[in-house]
Amino acid sequence: MPNFVPDVGTSLTLLGRLRGGEPDAWSRLVFLYGPLVEAWAARRGVVGADAEDVAQEVFRAVAGGLAGFRRDRPSDTFRGWLFGVTRHALLRHFHAAGHQPRAVGGTDFRLRIDALPDRAGDPDSADEPDCPADSVALHRRGLELVRGEFEPRTWEMFWQHVVGGRTPADVAADLGVSAAAVRQAKSRVLRRLRQELGDALDE
Repeated sequence: MPNFVPDVGTSLTLLGRLRGGEPDAWSRLVFLYGPLVEAWAARRGVVGADAEDVAQEVFRAVAGGLAGFRRDRPSDTFRGWLFGVTRHALLRHFHAAGHQPRAVGGTDFRLRIDALPDRAGDPDSADEPDCPADSVALHRRGLELVRGEFEPRTWEMFWQHVVGGRTPADVAADLGVSAAAVRQAKSRVLRRLRQELGDALDE
């Protein structure tokens, strides 16, 4: 996991800091969305070094075009916009290679997908930027970004309750704390996640 130094003194979300040109914000965006962009590429049969090249092109395009991203309607999401940028980058990749995107599927494709870190969804959802598995992957990576800001006990309470699906009472009994403390831990972590990432996660 990258050694990010959190900037807790600002109320700006990740996209706000990106627009402000903060270098750390770009590192965080790539950490958060890089695996997803490469997964989208893999669903079109682009893997390995080619997928990395596509991802680099995508983030160059994001750097140049982020000022134009707007959320005028509820359906305008950052992930949907990024998906469109990725599709254009893939089309350019296939055009430069002199062939059309090939259909994906079969055992070989599944093995390649399984080998990707933070696999972000089902290949059948190749044309869907908002599939549930992608949301899960993004939230997990977002949590990695803020984990270091919390005491181990607070994080354990949050993780067992929210990710492990255990009730506050059960977690409290195991850890020797109150159920209220477990609920407070959940609230603190999720509030920090929203503060840090905001509309970058399209919650």
